[in-house]
Amino acid sequence: MNTGVISVRYARALLKSATDAGLDEQVYGDMQTLAVSYVKVPELRFAIDNPMLAKDKKEVLLQTACGAKPTKLTKQFLTLVLEQGRETVLQFMANSYITLYRQQKNIISGRLITAARVSDVTEQKMRNMVESKTKGTVEFQTEVDADLIGGFILEYDTYRMDASVKRKLQTILTQLRK
Repeated sequence: MNTGVISVRYARALLKSATDAGLDEQVYGDMQTLAVSYVKVPELRFAIDNPMLAKDKKEVLLQTACGAKPTKLTKQFLTLVLEQGRETVLQFMANSYITLYRQQKNIISGRLITAARVSDVTEQKMRNMVESKTKGTVEFQTEVDADLIGGFILEYDTYRMDASVKRKLQTILTQLRK
């Protein structure tokens, strides 16, 4: 069984149905929540992959994993996946939907890691800089990592800019060892 091909086909069909119904953004939220649920609750995968667990119980679990109020389309999609016996690749379907949606809407995933919390103004300036370079919308995550000592690390697409004090100190140390 080719997991990648199957998951992308299902994700494409879901995206087309969601776009036609005007629910693509809501389904995107449902799929993000589902993908995060699979990562944060490893037991979910074991339960869904368990052939002894009844499909109706799996459906309830999956609907809960999609968040407080999944769309009707998401519920119908989960039912279809369970009827077709494809629940073992549902995590890949959710991730494929997220990827396809981001491609369709030109959304770039970005991450800003700093040594201390930055102001909203600074965060917005970084977001604007990335958006102007990529000509797309940026979903930005900010993290605080005190180990950086100072400075920041900016990541988006395949780009990574490490302007942290920690990295600069490591570079100096490497040069001194030569």
